[in-house]
Amino acid sequence: MKRIGVIVNPTAGKNTGARLGRTAIATLKQSGHSVLDLSAADASRARARGRAAIDAGMIDTLVVVGGDGMTHLGANICAGTDIPLGIVAVGTGNDVARTLALPVRDPAAGVRHLLGGTVRRLDLARHLTAHGEERWFIGVLGAGFDAIVNERANRWSWPKGPMRYTLAMVRELPGFRALPYRIVLDDEVLDMRAMLVAIANGPSYGGGMQVAPDARFDDGLLDVLIVRETSIPGFLKVFPRVFKGTHVGHDLTILRRARRIRLEAPGIVTYADGERFAPLPLTVEVVPGALAVLA
Repeated sequence: MKRIGVIVNPTAGKNTGARLGRTAIATLKQSGHSVLDLSAADASRARARGRAAIDAGMIDTLVVVGGDGMTHLGANICAGTDIPLGIVAVGTGNDVARTLALPVRDPAAGVRHLLGGTVRRLDLARHLTAHGEERWFIGVLGAGFDAIVNERANRWSWPKGPMRYTLAMVRELPGFRALPYRIVLDDEVLDMRAMLVAIANGPSYGGGMQVAPDARFDDGLLDVLIVRETSIPGFLKVFPRVFKGTHVGHDLTILRRARRIRLEAPGIVTYADGERFAPLPLTVEVVPGALAVLA
């Protein structure tokens, strides 16, 4: 019998997360495991409860029920420990779960899969704040037009779901112009104007956008996508290619790999795994094998 901590996002899966979370917890209990519900009113309190349970030796495994935001939370709780993270993917995007070939939007199947899975070590990207706090992401960090759209959308309480981001994109696009970046990739320095910069530990974000199709969770490297300065019509020609990964090799795109990356640009708040992360400038580095997952 395992002692399993569970954190549920009640709003995942178009606000059906609470019901799907109950299904996941019931399936875990029926499998004969001890379950401790660590869910909380917000991510910061859930993170504190999760870390406290690990530090006290109360759980052997942490399971998150939700989308990429919950996976992000679980990664930040389990990073640097030997406690494996189980992902029951019931969110909207589920990019990390899809890359790991986990069941999506089927909590009972997701629980059965993780209980029969083996522990795999994944890389994480780490940022140290000015106060020395470690912040981690598992998938993709956006630091350009995508981050600006996220920032606008998150200021709105209506509409809900993907439509909010579509409307935010429509509002931002007409006035958007390339930003001046300094991008330091290990020892290479790029000073340039760009429309979009993304740092990828995994290949996709935003519900399947293949921003870095060759990125791997366990290669010890971070992939960086840069979309050069162009007009809005030019950007609209290349940006949709990201959904299928066909932007690779386009004249407007640059793809690099590095272990340590520093980004500088004015007025940008980055988003990682779909969550508000940190303002620029920031530095991130890959930490190989920082996370144990059940996959």
